[in-house]
Amino acid sequence: MIITGAIFYLFILLSGTGGEMCVSRAMKSIGEVTDFRPRSIARVFVRAMKVPWMWIGVAMMALGFFSLLGLLSIANVSFVYPASALSYVVGALGGKFFLGENVTKQRWAGVLLVALGVVLVVVGRG
Repeated sequence: MIITGAIFYLFILLSGTGGEMCVSRAMKSIGEVTDFRPRSIARVFVRAMKVPWMWIGVAMMALGFFSLLGLLSIANVSFVYPASALSYVVGALGGKFFLGENVTKQRWAGVLLVALGVVLVVVGRG
């Protein structure tokens, strides 16, 4: 059960957050949404569905979601949700290296605090 949980956890972190990175890349490629009328939103939606990164991201996010369901079936929610906050670390790393974003020192400090919080949750799992 521990190995199954660890596999689910890795899928949550890597495919869930990786999917968010892919969707972000897709949306950045179509440009900023500035018109929120229904017809304009529909056009943006159609354009987004034509970007391969969007489909890759949606598939990865689905895998992450179903992994979350699997992990919730074998672990306590009071452990799963706080421990899944480690996705903030993965997100910051993905933003920096996959999307080329500028991550400030202050943001890295916040990510470090989140990671330390996850360590407390895991150590106190008992």
